[in-house]
Amino acid sequence: MDFNTIIPKIAIFALPVIFAITVHEAAHGYVARKFGDNTAYMLGRVTLNPIPHIDLFGTIILPLIMLLLPGGFLFGWAKPVPVNFGALRNPKRDMLWVAAAGPAANFIMMIGWAILAKLSTLMGDSSYALPLRLMSGAGIFINAIMMIFNLIPLPPLDGGRVAVSLLPNTYARLLAQLEPYGLIIIPLLLISGALGFVMGPLVNGLINGIASLFALNS
Repeated sequence: MDFNTIIPKIAIFALPVIFAITVHEAAHGYVARKFGDNTAYMLGRVTLNPIPHIDLFGTIILPLIMLLLPGGFLFGWAKPVPVNFGALRNPKRDMLWVAAAGPAANFIMMIGWAILAKLSTLMGDSSYALPLRLMSGAGIFINAIMMIFNLIPLPPLDGGRVAVSLLPNTYARLLAQLEPYGLIIIPLLLISGALGFVMGPLVNGLINGIASLFALNS
């Protein structure tokens, strides 16, 4: 294990990972509060302080292991923000906005990191240019993964909740019944390689689109 390579890699990814997870989870709680559910707010989860959102294994240990594996698919999770959908003013409709808030936050952060990446290309020979460019690239990468992963239409992921909100009641109930099995299905998809196979092209396409939009490849 080459610590001369590992330590800089951790330093580059640490801040983008913390921001991606924290803002994603806080966004769920913030939007839930706007639509009538104060559960996350009362539990201190509508905050940019990363500590309440961190899951020791899912946020730190697993991403670190996968980051160090050659060609490993970066994967992890935070503590889910508790949402009482029954407390929302219009539960089925408002569920969509609460669920979509997390991936939307990741997309906005991608744009923010892309702006910083573009700034790094304008800094010339500054000693800050390369670290900023590497960290910005990590930020774009991490948020692309989080956004695409969470939009998979399988409860309890955000995409599953969006689908439940949009589907007619009969089909919505059938999809919602998969939620207890979602946390079993997702690791199986990861272990089998199916998750990376499906997500890889989508993540790369999103990253390439952002890079083209901000002319980061020029």
